[in-house]
Amino acid sequence: MNILVLNGSPKGKYSITLQTVKYLRKLHPEHSYKVIHVGQCIKKLENDFSAAGELLRKADLLLFSYPVYTFIAPSQLHRFIELLKESGLSLEGKFATQITTSKHFYDVTAHNYIQENCQDMGMRFINGLSADMDDLLTKKGQKEAQDFFDFVIWSIKTENYEPVRQPVCESRHMPVEIPEHDNADKTGDVVIVTDCAENDIQLKSMIERFQAVLPIKTRIVNIREYPFRGGCLGCFNCAASGKCIYVDGFDEFLRGDIQTAQAIVYAFSIRDHSMGAIFKLYDDRQFCNGHRTVTMGMPMGYLVSGNYHMEKNLQMIIEGRAQVGGNFLAGVATDESDPNREIDKIAEKLSYALEHEYIPPRNFYGIGGMKIFRDLIWLMQGMMKADHKFYREHGQYDFPQKQCGTMLKMYAVGALLSSPKIKAQIGNKMNEGMIAPYKKVLKTNKK
Repeated sequence: MNILVLNGSPKGKYSITLQTVKYLRKLHPEHSYKVIHVGQCIKKLENDFSAAGELLRKADLLLFSYPVYTFIAPSQLHRFIELLKESGLSLEGKFATQITTSKHFYDVTAHNYIQENCQDMGMRFINGLSADMDDLLTKKGQKEAQDFFDFVIWSIKTENYEPVRQPVCESRHMPVEIPEHDNADKTGDVVIVTDCAENDIQLKSMIERFQAVLPIKTRIVNIREYPFRGGCLGCFNCAASGKCIYVDGFDEFLRGDIQTAQAIVYAFSIRDHSMGAIFKLYDDRQFCNGHRTVTMGMPMGYLVSGNYHMEKNLQMIIEGRAQVGGNFLAGVATDESDPNREIDKIAEKLSYALEHEYIPPRNFYGIGGMKIFRDLIWLMQGMMKADHKFYREHGQYDFPQKQCGTMLKMYAVGALLSSPKIKAQIGNKMNEGMIAPYKKVLKTNKK
């Protein structure tokens, strides 16, 4: 079988994920393996896609190998998928799967993204392997990798793969009305970050209406015009100082022109089940802030052109991003039904959040994500010094091991519950004891 490995890591042959592929190749030398370092060579592929196209045509199985960057795949792999779709190359009927390494921070959304795009192109997709960065160093991880590859081979032989997605219908853009307004008379600072192209009239109209109805002064930052030198390299040069290795000034631009605003609104048209490769480049380069939630408390909103209601994975990413960052999500306005009302509602919510400093508590998306980051930074504090300092100063090291009093209480309660006789004598007193602190709060806060 001809296996083509699409290595999405910008580190090329030094990719940790690629080591798992090499391990599987040693176990199964009966197959033919070719590797395209799409993450490292994306600029070359933009200039000439022909050699990659020839390898893609000959492949029986496409194996996407990449680290998880900011909820999805690295921006370089995003761009490769764009080039692949633009090439017009037919991959219908080919098998595809994926291997990722990460600390399992939203690996699910990364896997969904690759699967959705493969199925767009008519490929027969087999569920992939999501491994921890260190898994291959353990016997358990090695067995899981081998079991995964055995499953892939079995799936191909039996043609047992995920159902092909139904093609997404073209977006039906509803008209956007732009009322007259004078932004100069307003005060405040809300930044609208967009990748709006010159010919994207619909998205432009959505932005203009939002600017008109929001009673706060706005400004636009079009990242399509920013002179990025490239995507995040995963080099960790910024881990200690927060300074990016690129000399394009993006880290200073991000901190000085965007993160100083009172609120951020993102405006984009849906591309390949995501915000598009340019926005992914922007997101990945924000790693100059490491894992620090530097915009904590800042409200955010989204203006989206496209079939957003059909993009469940993208919806999870947008909600997860706000939850992990500790941001109030004012909403997502789309142009699917009544964009005028939806845009107005976001403007109203954003204004309310700024006026009342409204920050709701995190849900599972936020709490779960931050616990992964908390444990990661604590373990790697010697290298990620800026992150460690931030987490310590903001009380984000909330380990349960530090709550010794609560743990001792639970031991006492457990001992009582283990005795049927004592349990019968307690009766409803335990429930009364559990709500006693809450009664005290209600009593002292009658107003």
